[in-house]
Amino acid sequence: MEIILKSDVENLGYKDDVVSVKNGYARNYLIPKGIAEMATPGAKKMLEENLKQRAHKEAKLIEEAKKTAEQLKDLELKLTAKVGKGNKLFGSINNANLAEALASRGHQIERKYIQIQGGTVKATGPYKAHIRLHREVNVELDFEVVGEKTA
Repeated sequence: MEIILKSDVENLGYKDDVVSVKNGYARNYLIPKGIAEMATPGAKKMLEENLKQRAHKEAKLIEEAKKTAEQLKDLELKLTAKVGKGNKLFGSINNANLAEALASRGHQIERKYIQIQGGTVKATGPYKAHIRLHREVNVELDFEVVGEKTA
């Protein structure tokens, strides 16, 4: 069954994509939750018109995302956390902590668009995160977790 996505769906597609899924997934989950709609000929024509009208705005968004990506590449980010023996953290560092640190540096990025390679961080050292700024603009961010010794 072909559907039109109304929002981004992990491992399926982005907003306004026409994708093919199994009937049950579309009828029982995507359509009732308002995440997608049936891809009828009329809906496809409406989508084409909307995409044509939105093309100029989209180009501007991509340009802004590329500027932000260049700024993030030059950014040296160090997160401090309490550590114990063997450089293990008390707790962990996750994408929410990274989003908060970026916000303090002036980059407002939603945490759902940040993925730390290897999941949560539980030790000090250098790490990488994958940040999606736009469907066409992704950036790798290097950051370091440094220890704050406890008494």
